[in-house]
Amino acid sequence: MAIGGAIGTGLFLGSGLAVNVAGPAVVLSYVIAGAISLLLGAALTEMAVAHPTAGSFGVYAGMYLSPFAGYAVRLSYWLMQVIATGGHLVAISIYMHYWFPGVPGALWVVAFAVALVYLNTRAVGVFGEFEYWLAMIKVVALTLFIVLSAALLSGVGGPALGGTNYVAHGGFFPFGAAGVWLGVAFVIYSFIGVEIVGVTAGEARNPGETIPRAMGRMIVTLSAIYVAAIVLLIGVVPWTRIGVGESPFVTVLTRSGVPGAASVMNFVVITAALSSANANLYLITRALFSLARAGFVPVSLGAVTRRGAPVRALLVSSVGLAGAVLVRWRWPDWAYVWFFGVSLFGALLVWLMIFVTHLGFRHAYGRDRFALPYRAPLARSSSVAGALLVAAILATTWWVPGLRITLLAGPPWLGVLALGYWITRKTQA
Repeated sequence: MAIGGAIGTGLFLGSGLAVNVAGPAVVLSYVIAGAISLLLGAALTEMAVAHPTAGSFGVYAGMYLSPFAGYAVRLSYWLMQVIATGGHLVAISIYMHYWFPGVPGALWVVAFAVALVYLNTRAVGVFGEFEYWLAMIKVVALTLFIVLSAALLSGVGGPALGGTNYVAHGGFFPFGAAGVWLGVAFVIYSFIGVEIVGVTAGEARNPGETIPRAMGRMIVTLSAIYVAAIVLLIGVVPWTRIGVGESPFVTVLTRSGVPGAASVMNFVVITAALSSANANLYLITRALFSLARAGFVPVSLGAVTRRGAPVRALLVSSVGLAGAVLVRWRWPDWAYVWFFGVSLFGALLVWLMIFVTHLGFRHAYGRDRFALPYRAPLARSSSVAGALLVAAILATTWWVPGLRITLLAGPPWLGVLALGYWITRKTQA
């Protein structure tokens, strides 16, 4: 579930943004982002095994930091996913331009938004079956892409491309080490979703065994898939020809010469974005429903229909889809980067809070001397390192082309959290 949810527009479209600032060395950006994800996995695993609960990191922040921290993490995660869902639909509209260049992108956003909202009002079984096939398509297609690209590089069916593209156009490090680090700011977005393993801890039968194994395997597998795909992508197509006008993966297959391969991949990246948007909308609807039942947001959002669907929470959670229509129509050239940047702030804030929460968790462990059911190696030091790295990435976005919006979104974001918490406390008093 976590792997399927993580593989989406961050890889299929956002990778083009990362390549533009790092060149072929973006491969190292993916390695760094994968390492940070492993640090996050270690911190979250310790807490999830000790407290296997569905609320996961939001609950832990409330337990080990403060009630406001718990509220801020939960609401930030919801807001981040709301905005990311809108960004997925903007990406779909970019993909559709490959086939229908004359149709305004905003119309595609409207069409897919209506379809997603309708689907999420149906029974859960319908959602599950639909999401299963969407996730299956993108995982299988990504595997086939890796195989085909490897064949092109090695010369199967034609002249071998070799490693020319890795050193052409400025060498492997056309922007130096700084470019690699700037690339991490884009690449880290592709790993957002690994924390879902912690969210599912409450349903694990044997958390002490299943959670560490699932977390480790998932992050390592995801990192391996990403690195392999990017290595091959850079090898097949010169990095200077990769952008965000279309998916870089479609660009690669357009140059492969295989009849229909580019159209098939374009279909795949559309289903990948649709899968991520569908899963996000389902999760944020249930998250808002849960927040309503817990008294963090208006209780009316916890109502359900006769079929058991939380339609009110669904409609409120669809605000990101409405925003996507407006932004795609008014600022078509910047729409995806803006949604990407704003949701990145929320994601990095949540990751930073997970690391800080883990340090509070470990402090409580040392003070109360309770036995940890699971201990990750060097967990405390890795959480300090992880917090510093995430904070550094957040600060770096100010100098990343197109991502200044990330830090600009910070003050109003924190203002919404403070206002929401104040209203919640006043209502509960």
